Amino acid sequence: MPEGHTLHRLAAHFDKTFGGGTVRASSPQGRFAEGAARVDGRVLVESEAHGKHLFLGFDSGEWVRVHLGLYGAWTFGDVDGERHLGAPRAEGAGRLDLERDAEGFVVPPAPVGAVRVRFVNTTGWADLRGASVCEVITGDEKAAVQDRLGPDPLRADADPERAWRVVSRSRTSVAALLMRQDVVAGIGNIYRAESLFRAGLDPLTPGRDLARDQWERLWADLSGLLRDGVRDGYIITTRPEDRPDPDARPVPRPDTLYVCYRTGEPCRVCASPVAARELAGRTLYWCPGCQSGR
Repeated sequence: MPEGHTLHRLAAHFDKTFGGGTVRASSPQGRFAEGAARVDGRVLVESEAHGKHLFLGFDSGEWVRVHLGLYGAWTFGDVDGERHLGAPRAEGAGRLDLERDAEGFVVPPAPVGAVRVRFVNTTGWADLRGASVCEVITGDEKAAVQDRLGPDPLRADADPERAWRVVSRSRTSVAALLMRQDVVAGIGNIYRAESLFRAGLDPLTPGRDLARDQWERLWADLSGLLRDGVRDGYIITTRPEDRPDPDARPVPRPDTLYVCYRTGEPCRVCASPVAARELAGRTLYWCPGCQSGR
């Protein structure tokens, strides 16, 4: 499932490529036909992300809310060629000779697969497949969704104190709390495990046993890692001194993560075997050596 930095990159991409102009919307698959009709021909005026939710705001006052879930993905096409957000352009990829209609809108190729919604403007198109949620909602409904979410470290309005109030009173492990979107929005399995490793925290520590300064350092580190993910388009959590060649390309590479997906392999810092167990419905990874103390 995409983590929070990917949704913020998507919001920025929609702002850049569709923002301020009229958008044609359709549902080639048919499952979103009614919703597409409500925003078809409207102007996209705002795009934003909150945690793992993408909100596309139109001049009608309505919003398209998308949650990608485990299988959802956006594909974008434009005059420079079809691509997935964040993926590097293939070597030698050329420009597409796109047909346009009488109003100047791009005529994209026939949809491939079950495209839930297709947005088209004068420079390209965007196709959504496999999302767990794709719906048109009002401004009040959008606010209600966001009220149920915890603070998103990537948003200017994020309030870490709100998350701390929940964490500091809970007997639940900090690893489980970080996966709750009503506590901290946008954190997924990778950021959970890697941030706890970087903080040297036992993932099974109850939230109420965390010191205030430990929480503040954890929040600050998560915020920095997420901002790096928005900038780079991929997740790197290892510090330069813990990578054999900090500037090697291409990335991501196997040495960009400390513990995730490395069960039984030696810790990059202390050489203890990386441990794994199921927690909160996902596999939790940690180093028993570096993260032994509570």
